[in-house]
Amino acid sequence: MGGILKRRRTVVAWATGVLLLVAVGVVVAHQAEARRFADLLLGARPAWLGAAAALQVATYVCAAAVWQRALRRNGDVRRSVRSLVPLGLAKLFADQALPSAGVSGRLLVVRGLLRRGVPHGLAIAAMLADLVSWYAAYALVGAAALAILWHRGDLNRALVAIGLVFLLLATGVPLVILGLRGRERSLPRWVQRLPWANEVLAAIADAQPGAIFGVTLAAETVTLQLAIFALDAATLGLMLRAIATPADAAVVFSSFVVASMVATLAWVPGGLGTFEGTCVAMLHVHGVAIEAALAATLLARGFTFWLPMAPGLTIARREMMGGTASAGLTPGAETL
Repeated sequence: MGGILKRRRTVVAWATGVLLLVAVGVVVAHQAEARRFADLLLGARPAWLGAAAALQVATYVCAAAVWQRALRRNGDVRRSVRSLVPLGLAKLFADQALPSAGVSGRLLVVRGLLRRGVPHGLAIAAMLADLVSWYAAYALVGAAALAILWHRGDLNRALVAIGLVFLLLATGVPLVILGLRGRERSLPRWVQRLPWANEVLAAIADAQPGAIFGVTLAAETVTLQLAIFALDAATLGLMLRAIATPADAAVVFSSFVVASMVATLAWVPGGLGTFEGTCVAMLHVHGVAIEAALAATLLARGFTFWLPMAPGLTIARREMMGGTASAGLTPGAETL
């Protein structure tokens, strides 16, 4: 029964996201020139598209480096970054397919690490280090985006409200995870009934003893997570250049981050519709023509969301299969 309810919730979430995306398209089409929009998409410059693809590859390398660093610092287990890169694609698919604020993909990563011969407690510790560092980095880029908007005089009440709610979530999750060691079952029942709470609490309980998130590991992993956000925002900037509509880097960054915050809070798969609508609105408010804003946003989402889905599904299915992978380096070897 629980599985059926989960599948129904997933279907409803996807349907909601698709409808929101269609609604964004209809609204923008009503305001924009359809021919101009089509010309922008068809005329996108291949060189900039290639550069965007390279940036996205770099995001998966950074994600793999986060897990590698966590394994190295917590248990002196050495794996190559290259061997962990496929987990980034699998994680992206799981996160996009099942809205869970990044939890579902990281649980899949645990399975992938186990297949690579990583001890269970250490795999859980690496997953938690990844989750904590992601939220910490997310809080930093969120605060930076709000600071940019405030400096430009564009911070209105709606953005302040969104920012405060998001920052409460982004700072609260790491603090809760770091403070729950040994007290997982002392939480009120209503907390334990929240979506994905059981999985996270079980992971905290199963993590190997010792520090999950020491100072050195924090500096390394948060920096890598910040790089991922920067690369994704830069991808949006390159798409604006691809359609010959460059915009100020601060505008692109703040638009991307605010759209990401809204998408995270909306709790629909991949932020469908919510990300696109917010990003287009933010870019347009800051002087980008609405057709160009939509074209650049859709192109960026093609690289960050749609294109990785097919390989992500294939890799996710493989990672969920039994068996142990031998992808790793010999003792004493390490890359990156």
